[in-house]
Amino acid sequence: MKIENDLKAKVAALEGRVWTALLKGDSAADAALLTGDFLGVYPSGFGSKADHVGQLAEGPTIADFRLSEMTFRAVSADGGLLVYRADYLRVGSTDWEAMLISSLWQRATDGEWRNSFSQDTPLTDVPDP
Repeated sequence: MKIENDLKAKVAALEGRVWTALLKGDSAADAALLTGDFLGVYPSGFGSKADHVGQLAEGPTIADFRLSEMTFRAVSADGGLLVYRADYLRVGSTDWEAMLISSLWQRATDGEWRNSFSQDTPLTDVPDP
């Protein structure tokens, strides 16, 4: 149980770094956190690592975010699934949005953890955080 809790904390912190990259418009930080074969499943369709990183070409995409309701499942000694709620404010908007996200992280051969898969499910008719 302690190992799973430690892994949850590590993966949750890494997930926060992805959101911070979106907040800062830091494409290099974003790219460093994703596997080369990253796959995103979004309401708009499938996305690659290039798509995820490319969204930052013109700078930050979000002005604020809050992550909550985190649940974690270890899928192996080198992989884990983080499921959580993200509330976020897009740059230039005054309306908060919310999503449920499933994010798969895996330890790479260099020992670093990277995000290999993410699925975003929008929530509608939710109050602002």
